[in-house]
Amino acid sequence: MIHTLVIGAGPFGLALAAYLKHQGIDHLVIGKPMEFWEKNMPEGMYLRSGCNWHLDVSGVYTMEAFLEQRGLSVKEVEPIALAFYLEYIHWFLAQTQPNIHPAYVVNLQQTSQGFVAELDDHSSVEAHNVIVAVGFQYFAFTPNELLEVLPPEKFSHTCQTVHLEAFAQKRVLIIGGRQSAFEWAALLPEKGAAYVHVSYRHDTPQFAEANWGWVMDIVNNIAQYPTWFRELSDEDKEKYRYRLWAEGRLKVEPWLDDRVHLPNVSLHPHTQVIRTEITPDDSVKVTLSNGEVLEVDHIITATGYKVETSKIPFLSSELLSTLNCANGFPCLDAHFQSNIPGLYFTSFMAGQDFGPFFGFTIGVRTSAQLIAQQLL
Repeated sequence: MIHTLVIGAGPFGLALAAYLKHQGIDHLVIGKPMEFWEKNMPEGMYLRSGCNWHLDVSGVYTMEAFLEQRGLSVKEVEPIALAFYLEYIHWFLAQTQPNIHPAYVVNLQQTSQGFVAELDDHSSVEAHNVIVAVGFQYFAFTPNELLEVLPPEKFSHTCQTVHLEAFAQKRVLIIGGRQSAFEWAALLPEKGAAYVHVSYRHDTPQFAEANWGWVMDIVNNIAQYPTWFRELSDEDKEKYRYRLWAEGRLKVEPWLDDRVHLPNVSLHPHTQVIRTEITPDDSVKVTLSNGEVLEVDHIITATGYKVETSKIPFLSSELLSTLNCANGFPCLDAHFQSNIPGLYFTSFMAGQDFGPFFGFTIGVRTSAQLIAQQLL
């Protein structure tokens, strides 16, 4: 029986585990460190985060400390490449050495003393407390209206489409018009794609640097006043959601501008796919709402993620039947604890009660602090 089990070894789980160790709390992380980032994000990708989005609550093993050790400046590494971020995380783990078991939870059940997690290596772990920190892994989202018209064998979500060299000499349609859509649109030609189309329903976003400074102030404030977001009026909550949405969705980062304005990349604003048809040569004829007809070899949906707690496969039916949820999100208290004592949820799944800021790694330190305060 351990004190705290953390399920998930992404930034939220690892930051929490390192802080639990710092606080002397017995813990175990189940997961393979940064596996989703390594397997579900493409080589060459850049992140929207800054060097101040580090993992260490104590402020010692920061990204700036990592840069100093390597003789680099912030200016030299921003925008942050995925590869560099992964190097920082592995350095952070080498310094903090949280207790990690590289396996998967296949079933989590409540017991009289806490919880028992059955693992895919046929072992099990008993814990008084469990923190679910699974990030985006189970929540890839493609809207139903697209599922109804896209041929299943000819499309995939961005998180399933990361080995982009496989599309060399291929024609690709990306559906979506935000950061990930344009990131994939830039990377595909660089990996040899013959032609890339991007279809989206809105104006083309600005190619402008996002301003996240105000978000950092809010997240730091939540560390001191954890109920701040939930106590806002519905109107004010919507204002903050819109402000974050506008910063992150009405802009795409400027490093993509020249990389997508190419002869073999076509942007199709104010369009949506209304019909598809497999042709005799096994390509896909796509009809857009403006009457344009495209012929492509594959379609990528860059349509984001949507929390639906019931999609987490290891939560037992008994836990799910007891867990209070609203709009797909678990209902959480001021320390990320659900209505089931000892069961916590963080990262993207905390967005309803703590605000959409926790869908970004900017929230890892605040999350770790608030959960640890309850566990001490």
